[in-house]
Amino acid sequence: MLEEAESIHVAAVLEDCVDQLAVLGKIMPSTFEARKDASEIVDDEISQLVEGQKNLEDKYEHAVASKGKDMQSIGKDLKNSTHIFARSLKQSPLTPDNMGKLQDDRAFLETVLFDAMREIIQSGNFESLIQAVKLEKEKKQRLQETILKEEQGRKRVKELQRKLIDVKREKETECQERDEMIAHLKDQLQEMKAKTNMEGKYIKKCAEVGVAQTQKKCFLTENELKTEIDRLRQQVDEETRVNTEIEAYLRTHQTELETKVDYWMGKYDEDVEKKQKELDILKANKAKDLERLQDLTKLYAEYEQIVVEDRVEKEKARRKAELEAEELRAAI
Repeated sequence: MLEEAESIHVAAVLEDCVDQLAVLGKIMPSTFEARKDASEIVDDEISQLVEGQKNLEDKYEHAVASKGKDMQSIGKDLKNSTHIFARSLKQSPLTPDNMGKLQDDRAFLETVLFDAMREIIQSGNFESLIQAVKLEKEKKQRLQETILKEEQGRKRVKELQRKLIDVKREKETECQERDEMIAHLKDQLQEMKAKTNMEGKYIKKCAEVGVAQTQKKCFLTENELKTEIDRLRQQVDEETRVNTEIEAYLRTHQTELETKVDYWMGKYDEDVEKKQKELDILKANKAKDLERLQDLTKLYAEYEQIVVEDRVEKEKARRKAELEAEELRAAI
């Protein structure tokens, strides 16, 4: 809460700020964008930034050379200026995105300050300003969380893609090795044929037999390699299918386990509530029995007091009767 004088002062400052923002909104976006000398204005601003950057660099070099006390301060100014200079070169103020964002930020700030000024005038506090800052922080936090989740998802997708590429590369390498083996065997077959043709008629029969045997062997080997390739491909398909089925089974099993957990948690709560009721009943019965025991004890004490008093009265009466009888005998 602000005092009355403080509220008037703060409201006056906010009102002046709101008026300036409103005037800025009227003169800034479209009029500047439509001017013919807009590019020249941007070039002049960039030239000023370059000149300021050079001045700061000269100061920094001079400070480094002289090892003065202002070296740290000038280094910090140079770092900030470099950041602003790089950002200014990357983003042009004439782009529609920058102009639109700047206009939106100005309108948002004008609205927030106007609401704060009105609230200060009416009630002397500025809760709307605190709430606006809090909402903006929450919005920024949600945006950062969304960006983080997206980055994590991208990393996960890249990792899975990399694993898939490794598996494909491994299988392609195996297939390539098989194809190279087949090509090597075919080359050997061609060499054997050429060698057989050069040996002549004398060893034609033997060469034909050898070629036939080699062809048969190569054919069998080729069939075996093709069979092995088909088997590997089927194995890859089988592994993919098994992986899919395992994932489906695990999801189903997880759902069943979650259902069982919910059931046992509910049963646990019901049993605890039931036992708690039984315990409450036993405690109530115990309290009642204790109260009744106390009543009976009190009643027993009263009866015992009455019995003692009655015994005392009877003893007195007996002694009185004996005394009277003794006196009567003495009188006789």
